[in-house]
Amino acid sequence: MKSKKEIYQLKITLNNTSPPIWRRFLVQSNILLPDLHKIIQTVMGWTNSHLHQFVKNRQYFREPWEDDYLDDSFDYADIKLDDFLYIIGDTCSYEYDFGDSWRHTIKLEKILPFDKNQNYPVCTAGKKNCPPEDCGGIYGFYNLLEIIRNPEHPDYEDMID
Repeated sequence: MKSKKEIYQLKITLNNTSPPIWRRFLVQSNILLPDLHKIIQTVMGWTNSHLHQFVKNRQYFREPWEDDYLDDSFDYADIKLDDFLYIIGDTCSYEYDFGDSWRHTIKLEKILPFDKNQNYPVCTAGKKNCPPEDCGGIYGFYNLLEIIRNPEHPDYEDMID
């Protein structure tokens, strides 16, 4: 267990987007995975309306569900980030909304010293807006973009709403 406070520079990228949709942010290394989930929801622009999970080494980490006896996932309530990612270059997956299946890659880019003059977490960089909730996943998102670029499209008004 680490005794000194460290800061992780993480980069989260929404998979299968071109150009990539991503954010870079700083968090304390000892935060719990449920707190990391809340931070991801904020930096990516999601609304925390759906189930989610972290995946590392083919193991699934999430909050328990009613029918948990049917699967082999782990309750992530007490898992700290620095027990999950601990070497620069380490990655894991984060999936949000199992229907739309928004899959992300999280990479530990740097381990920095704690700065008492900085408030954490903090988003330091990013590119592109996050897709809207419930738009049908990555393919639905690109379909939405195509339709809203064409005001003559028969579904234009519905998609703008």
